[in-house]
Amino acid sequence: MEIKYSTIDLKSLLGRPLNDIEEKYAPEIIYYKGPMEVPLPCARVSIIGSRNASKKGLLEAEEITKILIKNRAIIVSGLAKGIDTMAHQTAMKHGGRTIAVIGTPLDKVYPKENLKLQEEIMKNHLVISQYLVGHKTTPKDFVLRNRTMALISDASVIVEAGETSGSLYQGWETLRLGRPLFICKAVVSDSELEWPKKMMEYGAMELDEPADILEDLSSNVKMPELFQ
Repeated sequence: MEIKYSTIDLKSLLGRPLNDIEEKYAPEIIYYKGPMEVPLPCARVSIIGSRNASKKGLLEAEEITKILIKNRAIIVSGLAKGIDTMAHQTAMKHGGRTIAVIGTPLDKVYPKENLKLQEEIMKNHLVISQYLVGHKTTPKDFVLRNRTMALISDASVIVEAGETSGSLYQGWETLRLGRPLFICKAVVSDSELEWPKKMMEYGAMELDEPADILEDLSSNVKMPELFQ
C-alpha cells in the first residue's frame, strides 16, 4: 500500500531533551502516520506479551488496558498477534488512544491479518516505524522495534510471555532506561519461567492491581484523574 507519512527525531517526538542512554539507543529517524499530536501526550504505557496468548492472558490484557484508558493513558503496543492486538483493539473499542510501533516500514503489515487494524490506527491514532519505505525486513528489526517501544513508553507491562518471547527484549530495554517494568502476577508465579525472577532482581515489579502502574509512573508524567 502507498503511504504518505511524516518524519521526526525521537527528541521532537517526545518533546524533551534525551538523556545519555536514550541518545545512544534512539533511532536516527522515525516515520509516522496518524492524527495523534506531536510531541506525544503522556502518559504512555506499553502493553506487550505472547503472540500465542492464553485466554487468561488476553482477558488480563483487556482489563489492564481498560483501566489505563479510563485514566487517559495512551496504550503502546507492537501490532503483533495475541496480547498486542488485544491491547490495541481494547483501547479503540473503549474510546482510548493507541500507538502501534511496528517492525516493518509503514507500507508493510506484519502479521498480514492485522492489515485493517494497522489502517485503522493510521487513520485515527498513530503508527510509528524506524524503517524507511523499501527497507527489507529482517528478524532483528522486531528486536529494535521493541527498543523503540521502550523508549517512547513511560512504563511497560509484560502480560504473558515465554522464555523466548520478543517481549523480553523490551523488558530489558525498559530496565536499562530506568523506567517502570511490570510483570503480571500469574507470570511471576509460574515456576517454569526463569526470566521474571531475573528481571525482578534488576527492578521489575510484580503487577497485582492495574492501578499500580499509574502510581509508579515517573514524576514528570501528568497524573491521570484517578490521582487528582
